[in-house]
Amino acid sequence: MKLLTAALLSLGLTACASTGVEQYRSERPELDIRQYLNGTIDAWGIFQGRSGEVKKRFHVVIDARWDGDTGILDEHFSWSDGSRTRRVWTLRRQPDGSYRGTADDVAGEALGELAGNALRWRYVLRLPVDGKTYLVDFDDWMFLIDDKVMINRSYMSKWGFRLGEVSLTFMKR
Repeated sequence: MKLLTAALLSLGLTACASTGVEQYRSERPELDIRQYLNGTIDAWGIFQGRSGEVKKRFHVVIDARWDGDTGILDEHFSWSDGSRTRRVWTLRRQPDGSYRGTADDVAGEALGELAGNALRWRYVLRLPVDGKTYLVDFDDWMFLIDDKVMINRSYMSKWGFRLGEVSLTFMKR
């Protein structure tokens, strides 16, 4: 029994550990989100459930603009089931170089860390499912590939349990 308890505790601690954005500090090209997330950007993505099965596909058009250290990302989603949604982010660059963001369907603030070609966003999304709204943790990783393309992987969880993943490819017009 002690061995089982130790193994479960070890597994739990390992699951809580995560890779920090700092490991990407020397990666190039360097991501400046005020430059990349400016203008019109198209993105295509999929949502996969826990088993890896693709549950939904989507296209999003982002109209982005900055006024100094404040950015607005107006996102228009077209989903494979024919539905359409919209999210408007307000991003603010902090004095330490990190970012904070808000949107109507985000509980509290999103926290963003930037290093090298990587951006890590962490936030809680209010996710509507079958007439109910659930608070879901997002751990969002974006990697700049070149001046036109950025790849995004989002890990969704609730109470530490993985619910699924979102994969997204951005292309700047």
